[in-house]
Amino acid sequence: MIDEPARVLYTQGIMVIAIKKGTPPEEMRAFADILEQQGVTVHISEGASQTILGLIGDTSRIDEERLRAQRLVEKVIRVQAPYKRAHRQFHPEDTRIAIAGPDGGTKYIGGGFLGIIAGPCSVESRDQIIGIASAVKQAGAGFLRGGAFKPRTSPYSFQGLGEEGLDLLLAAKKETGLPIVSELMDISHIDAFDEVDIIQIGARNMQNFTLLKELGQRRKPILLKRGLASTIKELLMAAEYLIAGGNEHIILCERGIRTFEDFTRNTLDLSAVPALKRESHLPVIVDPSHASGLAWMVPALAKAAVAAGADGVMIEVHNNPETARCDGEQSITPEEFAGLMTALRKYAACEGRSL
Repeated sequence: MIDEPARVLYTQGIMVIAIKKGTPPEEMRAFADILEQQGVTVHISEGASQTILGLIGDTSRIDEERLRAQRLVEKVIRVQAPYKRAHRQFHPEDTRIAIAGPDGGTKYIGGGFLGIIAGPCSVESRDQIIGIASAVKQAGAGFLRGGAFKPRTSPYSFQGLGEEGLDLLLAAKKETGLPIVSELMDISHIDAFDEVDIIQIGARNMQNFTLLKELGQRRKPILLKRGLASTIKELLMAAEYLIAGGNEHIILCERGIRTFEDFTRNTLDLSAVPALKRESHLPVIVDPSHASGLAWMVPALAKAAVAAGADGVMIEVHNNPETARCDGEQSITPEEFAGLMTALRKYAACEGRSL
């Protein structure tokens, strides 16, 4: 269940208070305590150049004029957008998602780091997933993706190996040290994903609000894909469901939307990248494989995504696309992925970002 302050968030909104630079921490904390005595919850966001107090709850009883009169207050803002805590006003600094690897290292997405997620559409066998994992790690990928439970348009198509597929992903994680990303389709499978590092919510489940509420209670990173016919606002509102439950570890993913164009599988909306980065503090990645459905188009779209400001890309890589059990036509080979990584390193270096 979402707690009451989070529920009130949608009816009353959020008030943001920018604190003057140089304010002693103890004075700011004392101010926050006074505010909480008025029935709101105070979320403190400390950035490099600005500290923000986000007031969550029934802010209608807060006197804005009295707030502005306080010597430590620089300005007071009411967040008008329906996605309150996902909005950049609430959290001016870019959110950085940190994922600890089994080898003791830490991988990052966002906040100056470019996250590269690569792997097959679906896990098919132990040799397949470990072989691809080793290849993409050697090329420079930071995360391994692989589907164990697969949502397919046709009921006769390969649906994935289920929990066996998760076990094989975990074996690849142990072998290579790469954190793993896999799609959760049903709330009943949540416990099986305990050792999955990033849970992917696919386009078909973006507005599965029951599932989002449950994942909001967890503190595991969530990769939230945009629905195939969803607006940017709807994507951010889906993210808001997760944040309202307390989970702020969210990665937004643009994976193409459905338009009248049928040359590609979907139409990659690259304009969503700067739009989302302007509206929200959450990291944004792009999936050019699902967006285009065409392997030969993936490298160009991946480079365009990074140039547009994306915090990462998710690429389908298969050791033998012609024999892949699903989506072989949009999968590139490990050799092609290695060539793409050479280009992406240059793009990242030009923008001062780390892989």
